[in-house]
Amino acid sequence: MAADRQQNPRLLLRNFLSLEQCKELEFIHKSCSTVGYRPCVFSTTLSHLIATNSAHLIMPLVLIREKLKEKVEEFFACEYELCIEFTGLVSWTKGASIGWHSDDNRPYLKQRDFAAVCYLNSYGKDFRGGLFHFQDGEPTTVKPSAGDVLIYTADNRNVHSVDEIIDGERLTLTLWFSRDGSHDEDAKLVSRLSEIFSTEVTDVPGSNLPLPASSNMYRFSPDQSSDIDSSINICCARIYALGFGICALEDKMNFLDVFDLLMKPLQLTRNNEMFNQEFENVLHALQVGQYYSWKASELQRRAPILEEGKVIPLSQSQSQNASDLESTFLQDRRLAQTTFGCMSCDGCGTPEVFRWASFSAAVDAWRDYANELHKDLLRSLPYWRNHQSIFDVSFDEL
Repeated sequence: MAADRQQNPRLLLRNFLSLEQCKELEFIHKSCSTVGYRPCVFSTTLSHLIATNSAHLIMPLVLIREKLKEKVEEFFACEYELCIEFTGLVSWTKGASIGWHSDDNRPYLKQRDFAAVCYLNSYGKDFRGGLFHFQDGEPTTVKPSAGDVLIYTADNRNVHSVDEIIDGERLTLTLWFSRDGSHDEDAKLVSRLSEIFSTEVTDVPGSNLPLPASSNMYRFSPDQSSDIDSSINICCARIYALGFGICALEDKMNFLDVFDLLMKPLQLTRNNEMFNQEFENVLHALQVGQYYSWKASELQRRAPILEEGKVIPLSQSQSQNASDLESTFLQDRRLAQTTFGCMSCDGCGTPEVFRWASFSAAVDAWRDYANELHKDLLRSLPYWRNHQSIFDVSFDEL
């Protein structure tokens, strides 16, 4: 066993993350992801969260990153030697795979010494395919299970591959570690946060509403083609996968690039009804929708009462508006279904019983959740600036 550990240094930790932590990270990724670095892969980086005015969503990852770094340093006997070179939420959808390789096999990635992959959902339950294989040593094959973490050296001692995804969406939190401090992502992230949040910044209402990035970052086709006619907008696709539609408040004829329409206020529809509240943009609507999907059972137990006039029947013109937008942003509905569909419920990510009252409660609950994270970020930032590092600040002990 000792010889095997030296030849193929790796460690599989069971239940390192709680299921609730996995669900929260899933919410963040499905709310904010962009097209990824290879076909049928989607990613959410910390720098992207900052750039889209969702920096507060870094907070649920802070303690996880810290504990993972400690575990990697302990296992590989390199305490206080490592920095975190990259943190990203990554999902693999139908068609994604990777052949045999080591994580440092590209010259521009030579700085990577160790990797940690946290599985956020489970093989066989949430997706099919996507098994992780090592070329040599034990364990040979890792079957992803929500909460488990795999750590290994990012060199030719741990050459690995990932089977093609057949169905569903495989979710992970991936970190790479380096001994080279010049590649520390924390210093860069803190610098960017400092540019955005000055010392005079206070908790301003609405200051944490998300702002979409360039439309190209959300435009997806399986072969990574730039052809608009063969692509889908992943923000819209995820909203439709949750069972909602989109109704624009402005005429799409006013825009040279119709994707700019998603930067403007819009409303959500479902069947023949419309939720009578504006969302600032498509990311705002998507975050609330994904938050509802995450917290629906809890919200339904509270038995909220729906305000009068909160849901109204769709007019003929509004129904046509929603239908036109669906055709525009989901030109290939089957592609959206196979990319973001759910194995167990034919592509619908919402609970079996949908209630507008619970969704209305989710709008307020999402706002409170975001506000609390935003406050924690602002309180932590002065300490991060001083140390040029992102870490958990225990204010109760200060």
